Formats: sequence, structure tokens, C-alpha cells
Amino acid sequence: MATTPQTRRPEDDRDLLSPEFMTRLDRLEILSRKIFAGRMKGERRSKRKGESVEFADYRNYVPGDDLRFLDWNIYARLDQLLIKLFMEEEDLNVSILFDVSKSMDWGKPNKALYVKRVAAALAYIGLVNYDRVSLYGYANTLVHEMRAVRGRRLVAQVIAFLERIDAGGPSFFSAAAKRFALRHKGKGVCIVLSDFLDKGGYADGFRYLLGRDLDLYAIQVLSPEEIDPPLAGDLKLIDVEDEDVAEVTVSKLLLNKYKAMLTAYCTDLKDYCTHRGITYLFTNTRVPFDTLVLSYLRQRGLLR
Repeated sequence: MATTPQTRRPEDDRDLLSPEFMTRLDRLEILSRKIFAGRMKGERRSKRKGESVEFADYRNYVPGDDLRFLDWNIYARLDQLLIKLFMEEEDLNVSILFDVSKSMDWGKPNKALYVKRVAAALAYIGLVNYDRVSLYGYANTLVHEMRAVRGRRLVAQVIAFLERIDAGGPSFFSAAAKRFALRHKGKGVCIVLSDFLDKGGYADGFRYLLGRDLDLYAIQVLSPEEIDPPLAGDLKLIDVEDEDVAEVTVSKLLLNKYKAMLTAYCTDLKDYCTHRGITYLFTNTRVPFDTLVLSYLRQRGLLR
């Protein structure tokens, strides 16, 4: 009996992006709720008149204008000096901060791998649209950086950069965000990918980012085991980042209390973001990452 072949999903192996998935990403672009001007002219048109490649209008010549922009054909026909105006183009700065602390190396599917795939997909979309893309892997500070890359030709280099990164070290979002804010002077879109399970909290870190007037997106990623732990009995729990030890008896009552506290924490994070204009999205690694990118991020307005 003939069977229909199943399409291989991007998460079926440890490749960050499959060629088939990249083809689907070619149709997307990263959006900003604001218009951001960079130092170079990019591929995004603004409403200002400038000197890029797309013709917009004419105006009368005045002494001092660049003679290269005179329309000599009109001068020959009408004996009138007119300057050609062009639609000015602006580039978009896209910064992706992704958590690579030790706690991310957890779960099935693995959180660190999931986050790197999302980062790779967003970086790919930015590069093929000629945005200026910067990637920052952080733990207790910014530990991996690839800054201000542009163009499709750098896709392989970006993916290789992400593939080399292993999760490790303690998480300290506030310190990483402060370092980013001090070094990143331009405006643009900033996406933070993390579980946000940081003993130092998230508020101080977001305050540093908000001070840069960025278009902020917070994508919280948890594993199924964190949402519904498969634990029972007397256990010694060890924090993978700082090796703190807690001896507990895991009962149904304790698990219910844990789930309620986790839900409350995630709700507080969502409310914090919403009240400050940060777009928040929650996912767990059981949600196929291509669904997150192609569906959920489009619904939330990051992609079109």
C-alpha cells in the first residue's frame, strides 16, 4: 500500500535550520512599530526624500545642488533644470539576546537548542532582508557576540556561530542587559529569548533595555518537565547553576503548589511586559519551533 511521505520538520535533528525551512523564511520580514534610521541606507523605504535608488519626485534646481541629479532629458525637452529626488531608505537594527546559561541545557526538547533555532530563524530573516543583525548569547554577562552583520552571504557564518555555542554558567539577566544597553547606542528591534528563571529577577534587566527606546519582545521558553515535573518521593534537588541544594518530599500537594507558583510567576512577567510596551510570548519546547516562528511570531506582530 502506498503511503504519503512525511515532511521532515526542522526539529527532527540537531541542525538549526533546514534548507526547506529557510526557503519558507524567505517570504518573511521583521517589523518595527517605529521607523528607525541607521547610519547606512538599507532596504527599507521611509517617507523622507533622499538619495537612494528609487525615484520619487522632482524639484526645481537651486544653486549648490549636486549636478549629478539634474535630469538632462527634461532640460533638453523643456529647457528647465529639475533635480531628481529619490525615496530614502532606512536600515533596521535587529538585536537578539538569547539565554545560554546552564539552566537552558535542560528538557526534551532541549531549551538551549530550541532558543538557538529561534535565534537562527530570526537572524536569517533579518539577513535576507538586509537588516543589520546582532546576536548576543548571555549568561552572567554577554558571553558570545556577533554584531552588526548584514546580507544573505553571512547566513552560513551566523548559523556556524550559533552551532558552536554550548550552554553554561549562571544566569544574570540584569548584568547582561546593562552591558548590552551600554554598548548598543542605536534604536531598533530587540528580542530576548530566555526561560527568565533568574534568581536576580527580570525587572532591572528590562529597565536597562527600556532606557534605549527599543522595540522589545520577550519570548519565554520553558521545557515540559518544568511545567509538569515528573517527580515524586524524597529527593535532593541541586541547582545546576550555583549548586544550591534542597531536600524535599515531592507530593501531589507540593507539585500543585509549584505549578501555581510557576503560573503566577509567568503571569507577573507577562503583566510586567504588557504594562511597559514589551511584547510577551510564552512557549514550551514541545511547540514545534517552526510553528512558533511562522505562526505565533506573525500573530504577535514581529514578523510579516
